[in-house]
Amino acid sequence: MTDGTSSEIVEADPVASLLAVLDLSSNGARTTEDIFTGVSQSMPLGRVYGGQVLSQSIVAASRTLPPGRSVHSMHGYFLRPGDSSAEITFAVDRIHDGRSFSTRRTQAFQDGVPIFSMIASFQDEDPGLEHAAPMPEGIPRAEELPDIEDHLIGLHPMSKRMFTDRPLDVRHVPSPIYLHVEGERVPRQAVWFRTRRRFPDDPDLHRAALAYMSDMTIQESVLRAHGIAWATPGLKVASLDHAMWWHRFARVDEWLLYVQESPNARGGRGLATGRIYTADGILVASVAQEITIRVPDHA
Repeated sequence: MTDGTSSEIVEADPVASLLAVLDLSSNGARTTEDIFTGVSQSMPLGRVYGGQVLSQSIVAASRTLPPGRSVHSMHGYFLRPGDSSAEITFAVDRIHDGRSFSTRRTQAFQDGVPIFSMIASFQDEDPGLEHAAPMPEGIPRAEELPDIEDHLIGLHPMSKRMFTDRPLDVRHVPSPIYLHVEGERVPRQAVWFRTRRRFPDDPDLHRAALAYMSDMTIQESVLRAHGIAWATPGLKVASLDHAMWWHRFARVDEWLLYVQESPNARGGRGLATGRIYTADGILVASVAQEITIRVPDHA
């Protein structure tokens, strides 16, 4: 545990902050083990953003791979809330290296206890059969939608910082659910997003950043179905697990469409699924996440 002065990223440029948390350091004192250390972005509520720790886990695993192999799937569990003022230790197990595939397990620790556990698979680029679900029609383009700032009038300054200080430009279809839910209560929505400025030309860095982005807003298909805004008093939402499949490469500094749907909610849990497309309709990735949700009036 640290005092927060060195490990917590305080950065005027939120994209630089994202790049800093993805730049893990090796533990030089233990060169025979795959141990890495990461820092966290500053968070108003002091809890590590889940997308950050899962993207860092992918970076840690990627550091142990044969050349040319990239992540194609991951399955992870959020075990405990992380402290954004403390460093995170990532331990990687080299489970398998085959001719085309590698498998890695990454555990993220704080204070000696795991906060996140992931298993991921990596593959060489291989030819094969190919098809993809098409992007839904009739969704407005990102440029036709208002910027996030237009939706934050009246939001508490501390809560507003969670949105304005993040490295992503995010635009909702039909509209955000920060303060209230507009329109029909349906278990689906779409979100355009991209980083606020250009990202380095490292494909693996873009893949890790896409994992970071995939944890943002996917829970909202559950909330929208019940007309529940993030500002609802007493609302408690936490991610339980996260699965992701990378199908094709895409840059995270170009507009991507995240189409989200919730097929089920029961027992204080909600399941959300998502598909991520490029602006010209190429399917990039698929995502699934289950959350725990507690609403005072529904307890």
